[in-house]
Amino acid sequence: MIARWFGKNAGQEAAVEAAALRSDRFRQAREGDWQRLDAIVTRIEGGRLRKLSDEDLVALPALYRTAVSSLAIARETSLDAALIAYLEGLARRAWFAVYGPREGLGAWLRRFFLGGWSAAVRAMGIDLVIALAVMVLGTVVGWLLVSGNPDWYYSLMAGGSDDVRVPGASRAVLLHTLFGQQDQNGLSMFAAYLFSNNAQVSLIAFALGFAFGVPSVLLLIHNTAGLGALLWLYHGQGLTLELVGWLAIHGTTELFAILLAGAAGLHIGRAMAFPGEQPVLTAAAVAGRRAAQVMVGVVLMLVLAALLEGFGRQLIDATYARLIIGGTMLALWNAYFFAYRPARVRVAG
Repeated sequence: MIARWFGKNAGQEAAVEAAALRSDRFRQAREGDWQRLDAIVTRIEGGRLRKLSDEDLVALPALYRTAVSSLAIARETSLDAALIAYLEGLARRAWFAVYGPREGLGAWLRRFFLGGWSAAVRAMGIDLVIALAVMVLGTVVGWLLVSGNPDWYYSLMAGGSDDVRVPGASRAVLLHTLFGQQDQNGLSMFAAYLFSNNAQVSLIAFALGFAFGVPSVLLLIHNTAGLGALLWLYHGQGLTLELVGWLAIHGTTELFAILLAGAAGLHIGRAMAFPGEQPVLTAAAVAGRRAAQVMVGVVLMLVLAALLEGFGRQLIDATYARLIIGGTMLALWNAYFFAYRPARVRVAG
């Protein structure tokens, strides 16, 4: 019995020694490549990329694949845990060096604002034209519907029971909704609500683009039909210019953002419907990356529009001042998106 126990214990010790020997041989055969990869990655992590030689840069991908292959073998053959942990850490660090982002947040923001966003918008040119045409069509349809039957107004406008902007309202009542709101409290909460509502419309228009863009078109028509109904209501009391000024101070930014969101949804839908020579998923992925970059800017535009609507429109009580601010914002957006064309800008996708 004792002899059997000693024999079993000796066999276990021999197995452990054999495993250690295999691990040592495995390490000795590849340790040079691991150490070189570790040194290269350490320099990259320390921001010393320019100090790397051309030979090291060329060898980096191959060294990374060697480390990953070594990790797979170590796991498969159950080599010692310390070696596996080392290779896992090295492979993880090397992955970021080979495939990770090449710029920090500050560099990305500079590239985004200094041409990346505008270039992505211009790349969706035909979709912008289609979205703009759909929004104009929606406004005209809304006007025609309520002019033919005022009951359509209640279907197109989502006002509450206390909203005085209804067909039949007097000029004085409608005029009061446009002016005299300087003393209104809770403007910051109002701005937050407007941002939430406008963001919801824009994100839905973008998200529904995967269905070949059809839901995005319908949402744009429905959203702008309410604008047409509102224009009809105030036009009937001779307040068209006053309403346009009331809308312009924020609307040139807000409607531009909704236009971009709708165009982004159409861009994805059109890529899926007409992928060209690319597979559908590949075309959708390329369009999606470009549209996502545009949507980052859309969110920022909606924040600005909410501030203009929640504060500027309430505090500025003159029609022409409102028109000047709205017109200036429209000119700035058009100049940035279509006139500002810095060289060497990489477009997403």
